[in-house]
Amino acid sequence: MAGLSGALGVSSLLLLEFRQSVRFQIRLHLNDHSKGFAQTEGQQMLNDLQIDLNAGLISSIPVDWAAVHQRAEALSSAHTLAAGHRLADILHVATALHLGASEFLTFDAHQKTLAEAVGLKVRL
Repeated sequence: MAGLSGALGVSSLLLLEFRQSVRFQIRLHLNDHSKGFAQTEGQQMLNDLQIDLNAGLISSIPVDWAAVHQRAEALSSAHTLAAGHRLADILHVATALHLGASEFLTFDAHQKTLAEAVGLKVRL
């Protein structure tokens, strides 16, 4: 975040996926304390996200989901048989392309492979 000149633009899909993932990890931890995040830790992550959104460090960018789905279908057709991409990874890359991004931030190897295959510069 320190290297960005402005707000980090994200889609509502990314925000939903992050929040859902944190909640799922809390549930895992409730059932097995060796997994996931403790509820206080997970809730702090959700609070920190909201603080960053409220402060303008992260900005939710409106997306034309019908257009993203068309692009995702094309990416799926062109890349999934050869590389085995998952729908969420395809949707994130399709969203970035739809929004005209030239860089793509990810820690996910599958997303990285697809993003690079379509010409996005990946930053970790």
